[in-house]
Amino acid sequence: MPAAIALRPARHDDISALNALIARSARELSVGFYSPGQAEAAIRHVFGVDTALVDDGTYLVAEVDGVLAGCGGWSHRRTLYGGDQRKIGENVHLDPRVDAARIRAFFVAPEWARRGIGRCILEACAAAAAQAGFRTLELMATLPGVPMYRACGFTEVERVVDRLPDGTDLPFVRMRRSTRASAPTLSS
Repeated sequence: MPAAIALRPARHDDISALNALIARSARELSVGFYSPGQAEAAIRHVFGVDTALVDDGTYLVAEVDGVLAGCGGWSHRRTLYGGDQRKIGENVHLDPRVDAARIRAFFVAPEWARRGIGRCILEACAAAAAQAGFRTLELMATLPGVPMYRACGFTEVERVVDRLPDGTDLPFVRMRRSTRASAPTLSS
């Protein structure tokens, strides 16, 4: 993990840069998981910042030495995934006693992939959701994200195919874990 990962809440003046990072991440890190057409359709219809998370203060920016390296957040709202252009799920508040907090819109700059950025954001989100009273986390993983989420203790609930407005089918994996779960350790 890079030594100098700094996390902070996203601000509205970050949105343009975050959407650019999200598009670049989706194009480059989806290779081998989604076709170029699926990646472009996802950028157009699904992947992007949900400003409700920015307004709630639960969408985080990860920077390394002042450089934008990734983003992701959690939510106490029912929306499971999607940016401002198309959100899936109602924008109503969840009950932490019975509902799972949502893990949302995790993207890492390709040059920072597999260096601990996503895990750092995820653990900060899990801790904040636990502090808000949630016991479980739920997310809709992109196919490139599934390996990281599995490594962080998430288990598959179901496979889902979202038919986008342009007719493109985009597969996802719905996953869950406890807010207190930690990543499995490897024995030597």
